[in-house]
Amino acid sequence: MVSKMKRLLIGRPMKNSELEGEKLSKLKALAVLSSDALSSVAYGTEQILIVLMAVGAAAAWYSIPISLAVLGLLVILIFSYRQTIYSYPTGGGAYIVAKDNIGLSSGLLAGGSLLVDYILTVAVSSSAGTDAITSAFPVLHDYRVLIALTMILLLTILNLRGITESASVLALPVYLFVFAIIVLIITGFIKYAMGGAEPAVPVEWGSAANNVSLFLLLKAFSSGCSALTGVEAVSNAIPNFRAPAEKNAAKTLIMMGSILGFMFIGISLLAYWYGIIPSEKETVVSQIANSVFGRGTIYYIIQGVTALILFLAANTAYSAFPLLAFMLAKDKFMPHMFLVRGDRLGYSNGIIFLGVLSAILVIAFHGNTEGLIPLYAVGVFIPFTLSQLGMMIRWIKLKPSGWHVKLLINTIGMLTTLSITLIFIFTKFSQVWAVFIFLPLVIWIFMRIHRHYIHVADQLRINIQEEKLQIKGSTVVVPIGGITSVVRNSLSYAKSLTDNVVAVYVGFDDDSIHKMEEKWEVWNPGVRLITLKSSYRSIVKPLIKFIDTVEWKKNETDHITILIPQFITKHWWQYVLHNQTSLLLRAYLFRHKDVVISTVTYHLDK
Repeated sequence: MVSKMKRLLIGRPMKNSELEGEKLSKLKALAVLSSDALSSVAYGTEQILIVLMAVGAAAAWYSIPISLAVLGLLVILIFSYRQTIYSYPTGGGAYIVAKDNIGLSSGLLAGGSLLVDYILTVAVSSSAGTDAITSAFPVLHDYRVLIALTMILLLTILNLRGITESASVLALPVYLFVFAIIVLIITGFIKYAMGGAEPAVPVEWGSAANNVSLFLLLKAFSSGCSALTGVEAVSNAIPNFRAPAEKNAAKTLIMMGSILGFMFIGISLLAYWYGIIPSEKETVVSQIANSVFGRGTIYYIIQGVTALILFLAANTAYSAFPLLAFMLAKDKFMPHMFLVRGDRLGYSNGIIFLGVLSAILVIAFHGNTEGLIPLYAVGVFIPFTLSQLGMMIRWIKLKPSGWHVKLLINTIGMLTTLSITLIFIFTKFSQVWAVFIFLPLVIWIFMRIHRHYIHVADQLRINIQEEKLQIKGSTVVVPIGGITSVVRNSLSYAKSLTDNVVAVYVGFDDDSIHKMEEKWEVWNPGVRLITLKSSYRSIVKPLIKFIDTVEWKKNETDHITILIPQFITKHWWQYVLHNQTSLLLRAYLFRHKDVVISTVTYHLDK
């Protein structure tokens, strides 16, 4: 039943030879890896306006120079990450760049930040998509968390089906969103130029606004930089591209940057021209669409594709998180389960892990996008800064042809992103303080995992030149509760392994022990029976004490095997009615004793 459901949800298993067919073309990669960055158009301008509105509507015109500054930073990042793509064509982005050029700790900080950022990407995207739906249909406002969780579940299943299939599904809504926003911007520009715009709150350019400080402007700028999250995804996921991977990735990055820049500055201009004010009940994009088209068919189409792209923006994380987790696991900083490809050739454990953690975040924050975005932005600007610094060090060390220009680009990028990171920390400390606890904790976990794997490797390693196989004898201990078909089956198997077999019976009184000895003598299976008396009615403790004795006597010359008889019931619910002693014994021995534990099963028909 479980297997059939799995096949229905994620499809048939794929062969290793089909992996090349899972690589992405530029158009599909743009849909998968750019959905996060492109979707930020839906809330980037809004985040700027939310900060500015703290001092009144007169400050709204500041959103335009701030948006231009964000656009300039986008250009710097695009050129910087283009250089990273060609320098590190195996992917990994900031983690690999920082680890190779700055040091292990910096690499882990970048990798940990990106992992956290990808988790937040899914949570923010699903929450923002829910906001777009509730803007169009306010009656659904109370169901925001449930809607977000449903979309996370659907995206997780979609990605478990494979990256190519998810790209095919994503391509249409992503390009529909781009087309819809471009139509909105062009129509809005034309309507404004023709004098058809009627701002709800008219604000003149350069008008005086009280209490506008440098601190406030920097806070608004840092909020607007949330529109740049997702820019690094292309450089992280180069292995997902078709050959030549680095060239296709670089072209995809340029396309993404161009589309994002045009849409972001376009939405910012429309928000200013039409006097849009942020609202808890309605997004900025919704208000712009309403002002340009009215609440007709086109408005609902724009809201629909906006909600869809915000949900699907999470797919960028589903593509990048498993790859980054794979690289960290390969370096022994994350569990080895993240190295394993699933039935559909994707890193399934990473996909499931991402879905579960992001769902927990949505529940914890009650689907409040604004509460998640500051953490989300800090999580991405730390790797931005470390990546730029790493590339600076690389150019200084290697000094390739034209390295001065490359160094200049990355230096400007590093100083800018470092400034943004510091602005975030100082202006939004009350919202991002958790990063200073969580990131060191993540790095500590990485180091603990790494140390464990190193210790395990040291203990398991052998010198094949010197250490030869030593053959020991074997003593098999079979705990029994009576003379049954299960016991007969277990003793038969034990005798096929060795002649040194001991059956152990625990009785609660002399009478039961005597009866068991008489029955055993009559049956005479050719196996020695040892009886133990338990005055405290415990079966496990006397067995453990006996095993300790055998282990101590035989440890140097024999392997000790505890062969536990167990029958398997026909129906799953019947299993809970039996086998408690065997489960307790197995659990204790597995954790505490240096013995071999084996189970001999006997299947019941009724």
